[in-house]
Amino acid sequence: MSRQSSSPTQGENTPSDRECCTATHSLTESELTADVQVLSALGNDTRYEVLRLIADTEGDVCVCELEPALGVSQGAISHALSRLYAAGLVSRRKDGKWRYYAATSRATALLTTLDESRGELDE
Repeated sequence: MSRQSSSPTQGENTPSDRECCTATHSLTESELTADVQVLSALGNDTRYEVLRLIADTEGDVCVCELEPALGVSQGAISHALSRLYAAGLVSRRKDGKWRYYAATSRATALLTTLDESRGELDE
């Protein structure tokens, strides 16, 4: 059995006759940094689960409501919420000595995108 070599048709560029160029993107340095901060905030099991719980709850959520659902300390939840807040994924408001958190529209959009793309992995 002989192997046929596939030669490029006229007008096609082959790796050897293409000129190399520098890849670029349209993000500014601050946009790139902000995106990495968001992805980093989501890259931890506790933080991701905290965000999911907040996003799936009607209204604002207090740390004391998250602790029983997660099985981690209130300190760990507070730290996770601080990272999510710094990344712009949750908003917070203070009422007396309590802080209440809600998912931001960016967080909701990211979680929706993850949900919608999850089935695409099976294709």
